[in-house]
Amino acid sequence: MNGTNSPPAGSIVIVTGGTRGIGRHIVKRLHGDGYGILFTHSNSDRDAQSLEEELDVTALPCRGLRVDVSSSDAPEQIFDKAESLGLVTGLVNNAGVTGRLGRLGDLTDSDLGRVIAVNLAAPIRLCREAAIRWAGREYRSTIINISSVAARTGSPNEYVAYAATKAALETFTVGLARELASDGIYVNAVAPGTIDTTIHARAGEPGRAQRVAERIPLKRPGQPEEVAEAVAWLLSGKASYITGSILGVTGGL
Repeated sequence: MNGTNSPPAGSIVIVTGGTRGIGRHIVKRLHGDGYGILFTHSNSDRDAQSLEEELDVTALPCRGLRVDVSSSDAPEQIFDKAESLGLVTGLVNNAGVTGRLGRLGDLTDSDLGRVIAVNLAAPIRLCREAAIRWAGREYRSTIINISSVAARTGSPNEYVAYAATKAALETFTVGLARELASDGIYVNAVAPGTIDTTIHARAGEPGRAQRVAERIPLKRPGQPEEVAEAVAWLLSGKASYITGSILGVTGGL
């Protein structure tokens, strides 16, 4: 099995953390490309409803599921719900938390546990669920993990623990891609740089994207649509010989 066969049209892609920022734009782009979508969120009912209403769901489903991706039963819940919509052939592990901006000495155990649970343990467990359910297929399935340029820079004085989880996620991506290649399951990661979304405000500094723009070679923060473009390409047949890769969307960082 080489996994080059394209999945059926209208197949379902799971997108975690799909109501805001990068995740919301991934959902919109993939739905526009002809995929049905099951997206998750933890406490954004209003945003989830507005996203469902924004898209034309008469032909292709787009449904939100409120769930904590770090909970022990989340993988089963998410995949069962997605499979109720159709044939699931894609998983985008986008949900992530940075914790509060600051030095390591200011990091609480509670924040540390949450960062590890959401950014690393949850994607691993969701990938495990995909590997079990997708084994032996006759067509290609795809996992895309959303990492960060912080995996390379370390983000000193801001969020080094977050950076560490993203570095671990990239290592996991490479290893899993080699493990699942014979099953026709492609595994890649997209590593955004500084993207202009509300994640900076939630971390405590709304203007951070503009503040750090000067050190970016392209002299501007990225837009979430640009990250969604990379995800869409990796899901497409145009990326038929790419697995185990980390695609940077960083403006040159």
